[in-house]
Amino acid sequence: MKVRGWPKRSVIIPASICMLLLPACVRESPRQAAAYYVAAYVWPSCHDEELSRTLIWPEGTGEWEVIRKGNKRFEGHYQPKRPLWGYEMDDDPRVVEKWIDAAAEHGVNVFIYDWYWYNEAPFLENALNNGFLKARNSDKMQFYLMWANHDVYRSFFNVHLYGDETSMLWDARVDWKSYKVLVERVVDRYFRQPNYFKIDGKPVFAIFDTGKLLESFGSMDETCRALDYFRDEVKKAGFPGLHIQWEQPWGSMMSEEEAARFSARLDSMGYGSVAMYNMGGFDEDYLVYGANAFRILERLDSALNVPVFPCVSIGWDDTPRFPDKSGDQIVRYHNTPAAFAMLLQKAKAYADRHPEQPKLIFVNSWNEWVEGGYLLPDMLNGFGYLEAVKDVVVDGRYDGYMKTLSDD
Repeated sequence: MKVRGWPKRSVIIPASICMLLLPACVRESPRQAAAYYVAAYVWPSCHDEELSRTLIWPEGTGEWEVIRKGNKRFEGHYQPKRPLWGYEMDDDPRVVEKWIDAAAEHGVNVFIYDWYWYNEAPFLENALNNGFLKARNSDKMQFYLMWANHDVYRSFFNVHLYGDETSMLWDARVDWKSYKVLVERVVDRYFRQPNYFKIDGKPVFAIFDTGKLLESFGSMDETCRALDYFRDEVKKAGFPGLHIQWEQPWGSMMSEEEAARFSARLDSMGYGSVAMYNMGGFDEDYLVYGANAFRILERLDSALNVPVFPCVSIGWDDTPRFPDKSGDQIVRYHNTPAAFAMLLQKAKAYADRHPEQPKLIFVNSWNEWVEGGYLLPDMLNGFGYLEAVKDVVVDGRYDGYMKTLSDD
């Protein structure tokens, strides 16, 4: 008998009831259970901070300076990406208020903020602190943090500044002293926010690179001790516990043996769930990419003792960061709002098959302009991707159609 690792007491409103209540769930009290949670990643790079201006984006507009320099690599290549609303700063609460309204109206009800900690201090935190948390309508939207604990090399964020200089700018390792400061900051500044996303009352905290965490503490035992310390601090703050989420940056099909080892590691470290930052199984054809991703998802779901949540990527085109990247290294075929809606419908059906866990669906992403994955409206598709979310998740327009296909 497979143990899903999900308590029976999880508070989930049946979909048939919550569909009738959806406007209230999304727009008035984000702490109520929603029929579906659609969580979009937020990459907080498009604003000016002293450290980022000094070391990465000297023009003072954050990563917009790189995004604007995107260039075509083949006929029909959509570069540079052009936002419909212009090059707005993501730390401006008036901008984020517009984001929240658009998200809530289309069924996106959770923002996952990429959160950074380098050299014993936060980085790019102003988008969350000044933009989201100061937005007058932030109570419409839940949020949580994904600790993006990956190394940064000089040329990665701005190749126009550093050229082929690949020496390390920031090492993401932390020591115990820095880690304790990090934990205190996260608990006091964010977990206490009334709209911080929780599962069974436990704040959710995602970790992008568990390998880097192991490298930080030097052994599995010491890393588990660090995670236990985090859990204890959360309980001291009055919460019933901490839900730690394993982020899978790029998934690939695991053998049965690999999946068993992965499952054992998750169990030993006490992770509560697995989420994908990008759907796995990359291919330049979006439809093949999606098919690969769902095979990987089903393999993980069958092998792991914790919930695995689906992710639907909008595309992948990070050519603005890499001058030598060619067309076969990006998604270039069939990545349209209609194809996205089809994969989102599959993710919804997967969620429906798992009533023992929250119906949580991830989207990569809200605003990854530099990587070609964003729900925000642009000059090519307008609101097409947001409308796809509404059609699938809120209005259920394709439910009957997909059932017909499965019956056939």
